[in-house]
Amino acid sequence: MKDVIFFCYPRCSTCQKAKKWLEENSVEFTERDIVKNNPTEVELKKFYKKSKKELKKFFNTSGVLYKEMKLKDKLPTMTEDEMLKLLATDGKLVKRPMIVTKDAVLNGFKEEEWKELLKGVK
Repeated sequence: MKDVIFFCYPRCSTCQKAKKWLEENSVEFTERDIVKNNPTEVELKKFYKKSKKELKKFFNTSGVLYKEMKLKDKLPTMTEDEMLKLLATDGKLVKRPMIVTKDAVLNGFKEEEWKELLKGVK
C-alpha cells in the first residue's frame, strides 16, 4: 500500500494538474475517484481530525451541488455529524483534489503546501 492516497475527480482540471505534479515529483500514490468511490463518513471524520482544519473547509464551495443545496446558508447551523453525513453522500460535495498521508490531509491544490508535506515521501 502506498503512503499517499490521492482523491480526485478525473475530469477536474485542478485534479489533473495535481496528478501531473505528483507524477513529475515521483510521488507514489493510490488514486481514488472521489465521485465513484467517495470517502465514507468514518474516513471523512478521520481526515478532518488529521487536517486540523474547520470541517467547512472540506466542502467544495464552488461546486454546482453546493450551490443548488444552498449550503452556504445551511452549514453554519449544521452539527459536525450532519456535515460529515452530508459530505459522505456525494463526492462532488468534497473539496478536491485531496491527499491523505499517515500524518496529514490537504485538500485543494496549493503546490507549496503539497511540496512541504510530501518532501520525504516517494
